[in-house]
Amino acid sequence: MFFAAGVSAYNVAVFHLFTHAFFKALLFLGAGSVIHAMSDEQDMRRMGGVYRLIPATWVLMLIGTLALTGFPLTAGYFSKDAVIEAAYAAGSDVGQYGFAMGVVAAAMTAFYSWRLIFMTFHGKTRASEEVLSHMHESPPVMLAPLMILAIGALFAGAVFAGSFIGEHSSEFWGNALFVMPDKNILEAMHHVPAWVKYSPVVAGFVGLLLAYYMYIRRPDVPASLAETHYGLYQFLLNKWYFDELYDLLFVRPAKAIGNFLWVRGDGGVIDRFGPDGIAEAVQRVTRRAVQLQSGYLYHYAFVMLIGLSALTTYYMFTGGAH
Repeated sequence: MFFAAGVSAYNVAVFHLFTHAFFKALLFLGAGSVIHAMSDEQDMRRMGGVYRLIPATWVLMLIGTLALTGFPLTAGYFSKDAVIEAAYAAGSDVGQYGFAMGVVAAAMTAFYSWRLIFMTFHGKTRASEEVLSHMHESPPVMLAPLMILAIGALFAGAVFAGSFIGEHSSEFWGNALFVMPDKNILEAMHHVPAWVKYSPVVAGFVGLLLAYYMYIRRPDVPASLAETHYGLYQFLLNKWYFDELYDLLFVRPAKAIGNFLWVRGDGGVIDRFGPDGIAEAVQRVTRRAVQLQSGYLYHYAFVMLIGLSALTTYYMFTGGAH
């Protein structure tokens, strides 16, 4: 969606946003159906081989996966392929880079999507006997929305492609989108080579076959690869250590600056010379004033005499001056 917008294929980007809503929501809600069926279990490593026990959820998740991976004639096929074709048709270096990364992303998406299906529903079960004994299909109130989304995941691309990016796109968009005359990507998309059109489909099948080999045919391969390439495995497992890097570059400096401003600025300057400083000065004055209140009558009489003498002296000198 982003690099489609980046090459001025705005209608293609919105079209993929539209179709993406169906199958991505279907997969999210389908995951919830699986979790509900498996007594709140969320770890795929503790699932497997349950498609016979929750067949409706399995079929609906399968439809979402097919659409997400751009399987021919699903909604994702029409929009995802259009995005990749638009990137190639842009003819710029950025567009070519986007096209290459899009094909790679299509293969990776297919791999992890089918990995989800194979680890969750197929192969030897890794679920406990207790979980399997309570496994049940989700109720209609949960499955009905999934079915509606599945219809969109299957047919939204074919039904709306003509309006969003096809022959009726001019009437559909009207003046909602403005593209420079030299950025007519829709026209250029129709003239890309055939291998460009087939590349995302081929990438999707490559991802499917690789996931099938690693999680159905040879489920021992992932563990063996992780052990053999332990450093790379840890690097990828920890998401390129992006969170740690972000913490080092942004979170810790921000906390240090905030702590400095809090202790030195707020506490050391503002509070010291502001509210806290004024309050402390008032308290010191009142403590001294309180000491004058001794409770002895002769002290009060002595103070009154001093005050009377001071007033008399003042008026004597000021009256004499006038």
